[in-house]
Amino acid sequence: MEATGKQAISLESCSGQWIEQELSASKLPDARLEKRLQHLVEQMATGLGRSIPLACQDWAATKAAYRFFSNERICEEQILAGHFEATRERLPQGESPVLVLHDTTEFTYQREDMSAVGLISKGSVRKDAQGRPVYFTTCGINLHSSLAVTLEGLPLGLTAVKFWSRKAFKGRKAKRKAHRAPIEEKESLRWLENLRASTELLGQPQRCVHVGDQESDIFDLFGTAQQLGTHFLVRTRGARRWKRCSGMRCAGRSRFFIRSSNQAAGPNSRG
Repeated sequence: MEATGKQAISLESCSGQWIEQELSASKLPDARLEKRLQHLVEQMATGLGRSIPLACQDWAATKAAYRFFSNERICEEQILAGHFEATRERLPQGESPVLVLHDTTEFTYQREDMSAVGLISKGSVRKDAQGRPVYFTTCGINLHSSLAVTLEGLPLGLTAVKFWSRKAFKGRKAKRKAHRAPIEEKESLRWLENLRASTELLGQPQRCVHVGDQESDIFDLFGTAQQLGTHFLVRTRGARRWKRCSGMRCAGRSRFFIRSSNQAAGPNSRG
């Protein structure tokens, strides 16, 4: 498969020249910040999975990294603009479909002041002496990302991202009220926003197939995809009876089996 523009992503290709090309469309307020961004990416690329101090290797470089991240003149859109543009340029020529995989990731942190980071979830893993659940709160950041890949599984890069955290958790009554709220007032809006942004970035909606898990089983997402002239593949939350839309025909039906780690494939494990 022939790809246009920039090369496909691989860890071995993370040289200074490749990173400079990858970030060429990331325009920051001045040239010094652009140079610092490139240097930071080089450090992170050689220290994947490490903390910032370990990746930067010395205290001076670590302080420079924190100054960069706390600079109010820099935003995530500016930093990611170059990568998004490079993803678009890596789109293969032709008419073959491109999968856009959407999913949400949680980054958890340990902080005494949780409000400085934000909240992710509230849960319970044990009960007290009276049998009442003991709750704990996790702080961190949510990331909803969209990754473009070829049918062969070759990653082309990210097409959209959205970061957010929660200030508080809703009670049962508030959750029921939120369920009836318009999509613009829900966190689920991220699915629609990333679908729109990814489709616009790649510029070929007829080739895109947006893939999501059960969280993406949202009627508003189906309508948005239809408006944009693109395609979607989602895992439904439960059994549905679909009505055939006007002017559309069934492309086909498939039956498949899912084998879990403790269950042999069979009729009861049908997906």
